[in-house]
Amino acid sequence: MANRHFYLRLNCTYEGPENNIDDLTIESKNDAGWEQLDLNIKSPGFLLLINGLFSCQHLYMRTNSAERNLLLKSATGDLKVITDEVWRIQSAAVTFDVKLKSGLPTEDDINYIIDRMGHCPVSANLPDSIELARTVNFER
Repeated sequence: MANRHFYLRLNCTYEGPENNIDDLTIESKNDAGWEQLDLNIKSPGFLLLINGLFSCQHLYMRTNSAERNLLLKSATGDLKVITDEVWRIQSAAVTFDVKLKSGLPTEDDINYIIDRMGHCPVSANLPDSIELARTVNFER
């Protein structure tokens, strides 16, 4: 059997000095294309799991940006997860493209934020064998 591929994406706007969420939409990709993620009691457990990973990475990106005095205007994000045929995660990659309201990140700021994202409780509980790539791009 072949690997399984899962994709989530988000669009978010922020408010305040702590980069609180103003508006957030998350979509998942299926055979028919992209559809808004509507999590509920009937949602597949694996989708809940990978959305938990995505949400945790997003939380750590935005809160650690605020710690570095980087105020966010908006962001788009992508999560790509690859599993083997029995649903074991093999790799995951998260990317955030962020538009700033104020602040100018240094390379040290970006490295700090990416490092902190690795400490979110969900990613910290992934086995060490799983590659979790994290990218954050800032623009004015």
